[in-house]
Amino acid sequence: MAWLIALPLLAALCLPWAGRRARALVAPVVLGTPLICLALLAGVQQSVLDGEVLAWRVAWIDGIGLSLSLRLDGLSFAFALLVLGIGLLVLLYARYYLDRSRATARFFALLLVFMASMLGVVLSANLLLLVIFWELTSIVSFLLIGFWSYRSDARKGARMALTITGGGGLALLAAVLLLGRMCGSFELTDVLANAGTVQKHPWYPLMLVLVLLAVFTKSAQFPFHFWLPHAMAAPTPVSAYLHSATMVKAGVFLLARLYPVLDGTDWWFYLVSLTGLVTLVVGAGMALLQRDLKGLLAYSTISHLGLITLLFGLDTQLSTVAALFHIMNHAVFKASLFMAAGIIDHETGTRDLGRLRGLRRYMPHTALLAIVASLSMAGVPLLNGFLSKEMFFGETLAQGLLGPFSWAIPALATLAGALTVAYSLRFIIGVFFEGEPDELPKHPPHEPPRWMKIPVEVLVVICLVVGILPAYTVGALLDAAALATLRGPLPLYSLSPWHGFNTPLAMSAASLTSGAALYFLRRDSYRHFRVRGGLVTARDRFEDVVGAVESVAAWTIRRFENGSLQSYLAWLIAAMSLVPAAFLFSLGRAHGAIPASGHDALTVLGMGTMCLAALSVVVMRSQRMVALMCLSLCGLLVSLAFTRFSAPDLALTQISVEVVTIMLMVLALYFLPEDGPEPTALGGHLRDGILAAMGGATIAVAAYAVMTRPYDSIARFFIEQSVPGGGGHNVVNVILVDFRGFDTLGEICVLVIAGLGVQALMKGLRLPAPARGPNAMPWSMQAHPLLLAIVARLMLPLTVLVSAFMLIRGHQLPGGGFIAALITAVAVLLQYLASGVLWTDARLALDHRRIAGAGILLATLVGLGSLAFGYPFMTTAFGHLHVPLVGDVEWATALVFDVGVYLAVLGTVLAIVSHLGIREKRSAAPRPDGAESAHAAARATTESP
Repeated sequence: MAWLIALPLLAALCLPWAGRRARALVAPVVLGTPLICLALLAGVQQSVLDGEVLAWRVAWIDGIGLSLSLRLDGLSFAFALLVLGIGLLVLLYARYYLDRSRATARFFALLLVFMASMLGVVLSANLLLLVIFWELTSIVSFLLIGFWSYRSDARKGARMALTITGGGGLALLAAVLLLGRMCGSFELTDVLANAGTVQKHPWYPLMLVLVLLAVFTKSAQFPFHFWLPHAMAAPTPVSAYLHSATMVKAGVFLLARLYPVLDGTDWWFYLVSLTGLVTLVVGAGMALLQRDLKGLLAYSTISHLGLITLLFGLDTQLSTVAALFHIMNHAVFKASLFMAAGIIDHETGTRDLGRLRGLRRYMPHTALLAIVASLSMAGVPLLNGFLSKEMFFGETLAQGLLGPFSWAIPALATLAGALTVAYSLRFIIGVFFEGEPDELPKHPPHEPPRWMKIPVEVLVVICLVVGILPAYTVGALLDAAALATLRGPLPLYSLSPWHGFNTPLAMSAASLTSGAALYFLRRDSYRHFRVRGGLVTARDRFEDVVGAVESVAAWTIRRFENGSLQSYLAWLIAAMSLVPAAFLFSLGRAHGAIPASGHDALTVLGMGTMCLAALSVVVMRSQRMVALMCLSLCGLLVSLAFTRFSAPDLALTQISVEVVTIMLMVLALYFLPEDGPEPTALGGHLRDGILAAMGGATIAVAAYAVMTRPYDSIARFFIEQSVPGGGGHNVVNVILVDFRGFDTLGEICVLVIAGLGVQALMKGLRLPAPARGPNAMPWSMQAHPLLLAIVARLMLPLTVLVSAFMLIRGHQLPGGGFIAALITAVAVLLQYLASGVLWTDARLALDHRRIAGAGILLATLVGLGSLAFGYPFMTTAFGHLHVPLVGDVEWATALVFDVGVYLAVLGTVLAIVSHLGIREKRSAAPRPDGAESAHAAARATTESP
């Protein structure tokens, strides 16, 4: 089952390597992927249709309840079939719709990633996993809608869609967290089994509102419907896929998936049914008034999604069956209509209904296909849309939840049906009849390539076959989907094209005749209808809101981000002091029940020396080198403090970081201006002193309060489990590479990203070489002292050997990948300082970014390897091997992970250092006055390779 999601992702990863060969790979890779997935579905079809639920689960992060759980039942099978089947047709259509310059690997890769993310939504059996895929659909749809990024409407439409659906995703996350807390689990099986508990819980109304916010934003329900028409700026294959079978269907799928948990309450009925009813009528009315062909289809999609939502809200078993049936029917006829609209746009150069007319003579085949699909959308008998519409009318008559006003729902449903017929006729007659097409950008129009029409033909045939033989085509599939949704006995219903003369049939007849009359009596006004200039569109309102938010953000940035590091630190220290102080005051007194431990004279002396060194940094800040030496003394004393309190790993890490940091600061010191900052006024000193006292006092009181109060520590667990659970005696290293290996992987990723950010900031940087150093002292004539160069070269192999030793022994004794990487970085950094950038780079031809990337890849592969053996991600293994003449030798996958950490840290540090050195080298250019400093000349001579 996992292959259904994995295969599209793997295919999408392969496509970027294809480059210009993407079109050639459409058949074997792009089209082959959904075909294989459909074959996998066909292999389990009979089991699912028989009511069996197939499950697949791999533990991932059990501590928060997140697992890789998938579930294939009748509901998810039906949606997966729509996603893959229509996806296959859309991919084939896109192959001929887009020209060679636009049918890029990126486009098809994004469609495949979207297919995988939508499959993840419908197959997820863990609600947290569902949220992840839900958000992925929003992100990928943003990229697809804005695919033609050179167009302003595409960028704005994509931003609008991401903002609305992304906000709904946050609401869904909050709802899932509440639901998991209410049920005690995020597994869908457990949640469905606790439906009664959920509805009796006091959090139920809040949770329901949050779920419905996610549904309404994703499925474009009123008042969040306005993003969908503006998403029509996407290429037509994207519109056909996202807005028929996938993106907008994710919301109604969630209604069906959580239906057993959420339905049956007044909250459910009023929120869902009334929202669906309003969306149904408003969407149909707006569709009739559109001049853009895709705009008409967009608003009709909104209307039909409102119909589906209304059916779920009516809260009867048969209305749920009707909703599922219409989801299937709508996906089929709407995908075909979008493709037909794309063909019309492709062959005429316009989608303007005011200019399109009489195309039946030039495009008869396309006209026939579009007419059949439009009639299905209108609900004409013997087509699939008629069957689900008649079921819908019957359910509006069966409800009575509005009391004496219950008649309003069938009346409005009939009105919406009439509007649907009217805009369907406008599509048919306005495009294919009524005169000659004489104002087209492309004239005369003609039929598209043969293979471009095949997807439309397949879908139109489905409309006909389902409409004539519904029980034999979709009966079993609909039964399975309804059984998985209702989780109980199915209601009695008949999938027959004819149910005799009854009220639903009369409502269908009334909607057909009144809709036709509505169109023919007012068709001239529809053709020439334009939105008046005084009216503000939804996009304008959205842009106004975005502009207002940006203005507030700009004001906030101007107020707080003024370029002063001193100001930033002042705000940071003030917040750090005031916020914890509010909690410290609630303690009453700082001293707790545990007596404070005493300190020996040597420790007190070290602490006092560290305080004096820190104070010296502030006092001697104008003498930069002296201040830097005092700062390094502080770091050294902190390392000694870690050693004093039995933390050798922390001591090694601290001293390594301290050395690398000081060396980097020495490099940066060269570029600082000769003159220091202006002297601070007395008021500034007073302010800084108060802030420093506040920060120091808050930290001191908080530390004293914690250390003198009892607390439960998890240290004993790690100490006891270090050897049996991780195979290592160095508890700190075992925690980093085993117990919290996933955190470490994230940290090295952040580190590499930060290093890339530093490189980007330094790219193109031009810093002038100062002629003199601090206090007007001249630079040395010898840029790279000979003695330093000789010592550095002798130390390099020895230091690398020490770092390798620290890396290998890290699992049992103090050391590890991070410490070893810093030791190696110190050795290489010393080469840069001693011999120069060009000399070092010529002899150490290292691609630092590749090294860092290889480290992340290696660490990730170690984590993925555990999945292959059925263990959670990042589970390590260890054991012992007997080596002749050596004895037992420990082996552990944690060592490979540590090597990945080593490479990531080393590559990042060296990338930063080498780029800083490159800036240093470039700065040795001649000064504008024609003179060149002795220091620059010496550097240029020494740096020659």
